[in-house]
Amino acid sequence: MLSYTIYSEAGGVGKTSLAANLAVAHARAGLDPLVVPLDPQDGDLSRLMGVDEDRADSNADNLVRHMVNSPKGSFDGLVRSSEGVDIVPEHNMLADLSSHLSREQSKAEDLGDAYNLYAQLQRVLRDGNVSEKYDVLICDPPATESDHLYNAIYATRNLVIPVEPSWKGQASIEGLANLASNFAEQLSIDVGVLGAVPMGVKNTSDQREMVEQIEFPTPEVIGDRTSLMEGCWKQQCSAFKYVREHRSRRRDYEVETLAQFDRLARFFEEEAGVTAPHPPEPGALEEIA
Repeated sequence: MLSYTIYSEAGGVGKTSLAANLAVAHARAGLDPLVVPLDPQDGDLSRLMGVDEDRADSNADNLVRHMVNSPKGSFDGLVRSSEGVDIVPEHNMLADLSSHLSREQSKAEDLGDAYNLYAQLQRVLRDGNVSEKYDVLICDPPATESDHLYNAIYATRNLVIPVEPSWKGQASIEGLANLASNFAEQLSIDVGVLGAVPMGVKNTSDQREMVEQIEFPTPEVIGDRTSLMEGCWKQQCSAFKYVREHRSRRRDYEVETLAQFDRLARFFEEEAGVTAPHPPEPGALEEIA
């Protein structure tokens, strides 16, 4: 199984757009992806993919309830689908995840039981047989150090890093590498970096120099696609669907961006030894069954 967390300390770099489009790229190739977004903010992956209708419903079952052993139903009952991708939608209870987990930890310790604060998402996914049902797991936590991030890393053990094309972005990569290393040492787990993805690159000399200095593999460098990504958020869909259904005139550079998402998906699959059964021609616009 291929599993990874998409994370960057820099906000606004396109982390959630990357997560959604990579998930669709995996699905286009015949794999079964599950996305677990963990962002308590409203502008999240559930919103982008149009599955956030129960976000504010206090009576709705949600991932946090499962993480604190208080579910209202099965794990499968949480899952919604969009564009061939299964998603566990975000819920407003994510804003209080840390306090809920801390209470569970206190209860366990009062009873003399061990409790790993950061292993609760992994437990939920294991109990839901995710590794048997899916080929790919993608987590999309918020762009802050938090229990959301730590649970995502503990569950996936791999990072994909979207990179802001600036020296500030380069500094955040160095900080993230240290964070992953320290977290792995603290919890005695291995955390790998599958690759970095520079996003919004305008191909200036400074940006080219920055990209060349990234210490991780950079299989694709994605240009400034503000119009395309804003269109996706407006229509609540992936870039693949947006170009296919909402562009009256297809732009070559946007089709090439779709091809980049496809190639990235193949690269990460290869890193994990996962073979897609029928990968499309990169950037192919016909709807993949």
